[in-house]
Amino acid sequence: MTILETFQHRHADDLALLNERIALQLASSNPMMSSIVGAQLRTKGKQLRPLLLMVCARMFGPVTEKVVEAAAAVELLHNASLIHDDVVDNAFTRRGKPTVNAVWDNHIAVLVGDFFTSSAMQEAIATGDIRIVESLCSLGRHLSLGEIDQIFNAREHSISKANYMAIIDYKTASLFVSSARMGCLAAGVDDWRMTALEEYARAFGRCFQIRDDIFDYSAGSAALGKPTGNDLREGKITLPLLAALEAAPESAERSRVVEILDGDSIADGDIAMVMDFARRNGGIELAQAEMENLRGRAVEALAPLDDSEQKRELIDLLGFIIDRTY
Repeated sequence: MTILETFQHRHADDLALLNERIALQLASSNPMMSSIVGAQLRTKGKQLRPLLLMVCARMFGPVTEKVVEAAAAVELLHNASLIHDDVVDNAFTRRGKPTVNAVWDNHIAVLVGDFFTSSAMQEAIATGDIRIVESLCSLGRHLSLGEIDQIFNAREHSISKANYMAIIDYKTASLFVSSARMGCLAAGVDDWRMTALEEYARAFGRCFQIRDDIFDYSAGSAALGKPTGNDLREGKITLPLLAALEAAPESAERSRVVEILDGDSIADGDIAMVMDFARRNGGIELAQAEMENLRGRAVEALAPLDDSEQKRELIDLLGFIIDRTY
């Protein structure tokens, strides 16, 4: 078994409670909604965010009903954001399966995404903890702003590592940071220990996105159900290319790459050339080095916490994220 499979097996009972809660929250008398929800629940993915939330809570006590409600809130909002993202990106597959908008259309997909968002809010309110409700609301704002920032930067050709990191902090890391925070709050912890776990989660989320972005420049992209170079087709300039542009000496080729990226769209032939430039100039290796740097920061953030099974699990899980092939 992989580290993730071992992790999921160890927390199978908690995941069962989570999925029961989610199914109950999404129950509907509408046949169309029930059909769509059923399809979504069958392709639920790794469920890393609620898992992280429950492990953080377990550091300080048992997984209570409040913890499960908080975990369900995060997972429902995450799924809502994916449904809406697929509409924005005009994506027709996710995890190798047709998206809601591909099967039903954008109008239905937006409404289903709204249904998931409202269900997430109900789960947060069920915790009876206004701090958890506030955390979920802040998360929703960050996810929306991250998507808008990404679109704006693509249209304005605003290319920089700082902009890239800000976007992935909003679009990806915020989910893990909020999960750590809500897990601590649900367990009754709101001191330096929560801050330490939030710092770990931020590094975790950045590594998660950087690894995904590396896949787009390698054969591993097919394992994620998307073609190599898909990010560039969507106007997304990610770390392997940004790092290569920083590392490469001034040359006619580098100037040509910058010129291509400044255009309104990128032709397929140019995508192949830009990707080859990134690979030859160390973009993948530099992105991997960034993940190693983040690994060190995450482990350092956890260091003051008491040694525990959960602490070791968090370190192992980060290793899986950095080394994963899917």
